[in-house]
Amino acid sequence: MVLSFFFENSSPASSAASAAPTTQEASFLSGLLSGDEEPRTLTASDSLAYNKAAHRLGIEASYTEDKSLLETVVAWLGTPYRYGSNSKSGTDCSGFVTRVFKEAYGITLQRSSRSMFSSVKHVQKDEMQTGDLVFFRRGPGQPIYHVGIYLKDGKFAHSATNGGVMVSSLNQAYYSRNFYAAGRVER
Repeated sequence: MVLSFFFENSSPASSAASAAPTTQEASFLSGLLSGDEEPRTLTASDSLAYNKAAHRLGIEASYTEDKSLLETVVAWLGTPYRYGSNSKSGTDCSGFVTRVFKEAYGITLQRSSRSMFSSVKHVQKDEMQTGDLVFFRRGPGQPIYHVGIYLKDGKFAHSATNGGVMVSSLNQAYYSRNFYAAGRVER
């Protein structure tokens, strides 16, 4: 999506009658487009879907996030935790992540959080994007024990043993202390 604004620019020394104003254009987010891509039009339906998903997930919509991912995560919210499962009647963390990626992108991920970690492109915490995976471990040398899907603004979706599929913040003490790494799945 490209947003533009126009403004008139006239020299203070010139008189309004003798000098025609010049128009300059400034485009925002033009870096999102490459080559010959057409700007994406945001429909009323898209706007409604983004706002509904953002509200349910506790994030602010910028309308550039992956709508399919957000809607898929919303559909799983409230699913109870069940170790070793990956259905809407119950799922563990890696089961949730594998099902969301299959439903949203048609991508089959490894089933365990450790296997997922070894198959993603590692990214810095300050470079995380919507859809990146976040991994947790209990300390140096400890194995990865938990995985979630990064949403934005420090929030991620995951299936927790004490609440099932939910959205949490990486700033919460527990997750901040145990955060290990982030990774991007090639799509």
